[in-house]
Amino acid sequence: MRKAGLALGMIAAIMLAPIFQAVANDGFPFGAEMTLDAPPMRGSKRIPNLEIGDKGEIVLQLWCKSGKGQFSVAGASVIFLPGDFSDSGCTPERAEADDALLAAMLNVLEWKRQGNTVSFISPQTKPLRFRVNTN
Repeated sequence: MRKAGLALGMIAAIMLAPIFQAVANDGFPFGAEMTLDAPPMRGSKRIPNLEIGDKGEIVLQLWCKSGKGQFSVAGASVIFLPGDFSDSGCTPERAEADDALLAAMLNVLEWKRQGNTVSFISPQTKPLRFRVNTN
């Protein structure tokens, strides 16, 4: 009886190993670059992206503005702390989009990763989806 239980446990472990491996690989993307899942604005090829350092420090390139900040991550919780941002002569439309994206990031409370997509979730806005760049 004990051998049967051991055998069943080993079979379950073998069958569940890919699931546990997938969960382990779906961590916060420290040390990665990500691009916002959004089309470029009219007249531009630029799409907001962020580079996340190994300790949560980020460089954020918006539609027009750029700056630095910090992610503080604990489990599924995340807090975005912006630093200084520079404005490179934005059009009013792009400046407004940049401000809206920064405001949405300030409201983010949680993150979730599914494969190469990371969603930042806020109770006030729809999730911000970023794709981890794999190149």
